[in-house]
Amino acid sequence: MKPIVARHTPVTPLPVDLEPTDAELEAIEWELPLILAERDLLDVEISVLDRTPSELDQRRIRRARRKMLAIRRALTNQALAVNLPGGAA
Repeated sequence: MKPIVARHTPVTPLPVDLEPTDAELEAIEWELPLILAERDLLDVEISVLDRTPSELDQRRIRRARRKMLAIRRALTNQALAVNLPGGAA
């Protein structure tokens, strides 16, 4: 069996270093609570895709949405406090 390989050079060459930078890792770590909250909301929404949501399902969706929005607000306020003149450094 012969392997199938491309015989032409790629249009955009891959960078030598494919690892994320320290700044990118810090940004991911800073946003991780929001990422997890969005994932939880998505899980709840997916669980009711194939049926009509019950009252309990609707509460779970509202609770997950409120949690995600609260985390988003906290991260936004934290970012604004750091970037504004006179804010915490």
